[in-house]
Amino acid sequence: MRIWFKIFTDTHLMRDITIENNEDDTRTHKVFKSLEDACMELDLGKPIWLDSNVSEFKRHGKTRFTKDNFVEEIDFDFLEMHVIEED
Repeated sequence: MRIWFKIFTDTHLMRDITIENNEDDTRTHKVFKSLEDACMELDLGKPIWLDSNVSEFKRHGKTRFTKDNFVEEIDFDFLEMHVIEED
């Protein structure tokens, strides 16, 4: 599984990273682990999954985390995660 994480400010892509997870695990565990790895790499706190994020991710394989998803202040508009390759 490969997931692309992108940080946007004013509709501009500021930073991005692709996390690859080839572990023999469930899709859900791979998604959570990839998000954790991306946040470590991008020096971010882990966002909180809201019901809207779960629903959007299930339907489209991507979601956006805004300031409402983070406990601490963020200096960007949103973090988008997008599954670009499934196992």
